[in-house]
Amino acid sequence: MSGSGPGAESGAGAKSRSSVKPPAGTPFPSWMWVPAVVAAGFVAFPIVGLVLRADWPEFFSLVTAPSALQALRLSLITATCATVFSVLLGIPLALLTVREFPGVRLLRTVVLLPLVLPPVVGGIALLATFGRAGLIGSSLEAAGVSIAFTTVAVVVAQTFVAMPFVVLTVEGALTSLDPGFAKVATTLGAGPTRTLFRIVLPLIRPALISGAVLAFARALGEFGATVTFAGSLQGVTRTLPLEVYLLSDSGDTAGAIAVSVVLMVVAFVVVATMYRKTSRGGRQ
Repeated sequence: MSGSGPGAESGAGAKSRSSVKPPAGTPFPSWMWVPAVVAAGFVAFPIVGLVLRADWPEFFSLVTAPSALQALRLSLITATCATVFSVLLGIPLALLTVREFPGVRLLRTVVLLPLVLPPVVGGIALLATFGRAGLIGSSLEAAGVSIAFTTVAVVVAQTFVAMPFVVLTVEGALTSLDPGFAKVATTLGAGPTRTLFRIVLPLIRPALISGAVLAFARALGEFGATVTFAGSLQGVTRTLPLEVYLLSDSGDTAGAIAVSVVLMVVAFVVVATMYRKTSRGGRQ
């Protein structure tokens, strides 16, 4: 009876909170503080340097220039579309690559190739596929559909480089998922589709959110594949990273830094917000 009182509830809450902490046996030798601090500084100092170099008195006028606002709007729209496509296509692909069948290793290698492929090479590959004389683009062009150097090309390029992040995170969650849940659902009469949407996807929700966040961040910062496949047409294909490059190339360092700060803040807010939601999902 004593086990059902408030003390038991507080004990359960403490146990739940402690379950999200690193295991007590996880080693952290004192000497590792040095490389850990160096690693943190290696990432943090360039960000701090960017903020300190910004021309704050003129910051608002620099980031509200028409070209900067157009680039920001286009980046947010295309990155959101690319994230949606990455999730819709990445989940089925991850479900396929965790299965065992001949050629699955080759398929997985090809799917994850954009992670290590130079972005410019990815843009040339997209151009060779969807360009006017490309493998698929020539047929589309004959039908009156043009993709290269349009806003659609921006979304295609961003999806190409971002989708592997969704596949990778979902794969990891699926391989660590207890297969017993799906088996129980099957024995109770649930079909594959119902089991997927009612059991599997809710269980890997934190991984789905993480994958979507990584995909959005990658799409938002995409440059090489975009400039190669979509070009840099103001208001059409010129995203925020391209705007930063053009400002820097033209000698407008203050404008390039200001727009870079905006891009960094947007990415930081998105990742921090979604990471918080992911952490809450893990505690639930």
